[in-house]
Amino acid sequence: MPNPFPGMNPYLESPDFWPEVHHGLISMLQESLVPQLVPKYRVAIEKRIYEIKGEQSLLVGIPDVSIQRNATPRNSNSSNVAVATRTAPLKVGLPMFEEVREAYLEIRDMVSKEVVTVIEVLSPANKRPGKGREMYEEKRDQVFSGRSHLVEIDLLRIYEPLPVFGENIEGSYRILVSRSDCRPTADLYLFNIPDVIPAFALPLRGGDVEPIVDLQALLNTVYDRAGYDFTLDYTPETVPPLTEPDAIWADACLRERELRG
Repeated sequence: MPNPFPGMNPYLESPDFWPEVHHGLISMLQESLVPQLVPKYRVAIEKRIYEIKGEQSLLVGIPDVSIQRNATPRNSNSSNVAVATRTAPLKVGLPMFEEVREAYLEIRDMVSKEVVTVIEVLSPANKRPGKGREMYEEKRDQVFSGRSHLVEIDLLRIYEPLPVFGENIEGSYRILVSRSDCRPTADLYLFNIPDVIPAFALPLRGGDVEPIVDLQALLNTVYDRAGYDFTLDYTPETVPPLTEPDAIWADACLRERELRG
């Protein structure tokens, strides 16, 4: 069975699936764009690697032994002796370093090697408060101040979206298309759970034919190739949870397709 949702499948946002969905989307974007852009452009998968500390972890000190006075002495010779009693330890998380590997696409001029367009599919580390977000925002600012276009695809409802300025910019998901010659303005595509993911033109150099990126078709292909129709369990709620109106709509959608009883 194909993707049961007309647009973004919120079950793919789960930490159990999103890393491979992210990888699949990057690969599908490259696969779909290469035939349309060669021989003038090269579509390169790039990676950035960095370490972050688990900002959401909390180091908690716990006692593993407590010294208590026995209320009922065993005999007269031991009534004043402190007895060591071992308590059950608590399970806690530690602020460990985590290596983050993120893939993104660069559209480069085949001759000059200049980066013409950067395509980012956001991961939780890009949006979560802390070092990961700070590093991504710094990279984003560098693109904005340069000559490259930026396409930023956000299919995650978790955490605050990356900053843009404007009115009526509320939406579950977004695609930002920032053309270098139009800054500081950009095109922002907003869509929600019931909506089909909007297609957009990939910005290139002036005068070149710009291919249309059908992200919905690419996501559905990732869904089919990964066999998510056999893997995903649509019985529980999504992670992160949907708003009440979206949850009601999603439930009806899944029941219609007999994926929920």
